[in-house]
Amino acid sequence: MKDVITAGVDGTPESLSAIVWAAQEARLRRARLRLLHAWVLLETEPEPVSGPVEEGHQNYWPHRMMDEAVTAVRARFPDLPVDPVLVAKDPEQALQEAAEQSDLLVLGSRDLGPVSRFALGELGLKLMVHTDCPTVLVRARRGAKADEAGGEGGEVMVGLSLHEPCEALLAFAFDSAARRGAPLRAVHGRHLPSYAYNRGGGVEPIAAEEAAQEARQELTAALQPWREKYPDLQVDSRVMMESPAPALLHSAADAGLLIVGRRHRHRLLPGPRIGHVVQAAVHHAPCPVAVVPHE
Repeated sequence: MKDVITAGVDGTPESLSAIVWAAQEARLRRARLRLLHAWVLLETEPEPVSGPVEEGHQNYWPHRMMDEAVTAVRARFPDLPVDPVLVAKDPEQALQEAAEQSDLLVLGSRDLGPVSRFALGELGLKLMVHTDCPTVLVRARRGAKADEAGGEGGEVMVGLSLHEPCEALLAFAFDSAARRGAPLRAVHGRHLPSYAYNRGGGVEPIAAEEAAQEARQELTAALQPWREKYPDLQVDSRVMMESPAPALLHSAADAGLLIVGRRHRHRLLPGPRIGHVVQAAVHHAPCPVAVVPHE
């Protein structure tokens, strides 16, 4: 554990929502909060020797954005250790380097209503694919204040595939729920097998129930060691016999945090590849989404 949470700062409402969420998380983890803003032109003009940066100075807006971010955090969490960092680098490079020194990277994600699936920018996609620490996307809902973007309220929810190792994902989910004192909801979505359909395209109830029962047994087995490790944590397990992405979104309406996994091997493929379940979660879930890399 590095005991550092990094949040990106860019002066937008989405960024402020992410900063407040990251501050809440840092308080829960008793970690330091690093606020990072990167702008390549910071290196082209020397900083003033002392005092605030005056308006009209080339670096005025980066300093103003950072000052506003620090003020927002200290107004809510006056005792939280905060490290404001301005760097003269490309934002992707700076955030990726910061992620290597952090337990968590937190970024803002716009909510544009019906077209929200287009809201996650290229930078967020690249960082999610190439960072080894969990990345959290925090949505700034329209009409909501920055500190209403989510954080501690509601259940913690984790989506599990059960077709691959998911220990890192479960460790993050159980730890997140325990820190919040919130229930954990584990959801597994699975297509009905071909033998559950008859020749007319209808579903055979007995075969469908057998498939669902098998999935429930697998989910119970995956959760059992973690239930024993966290005996006081309330855990609700759900199997939904439908496509995994819709199953996750149908269950996330009242969640305070949605946790999904991303396989490391996607980093070996060209371009940003995060899988259709993660894609659906980060674009459509109404709550903050944590993307956890795992083997």
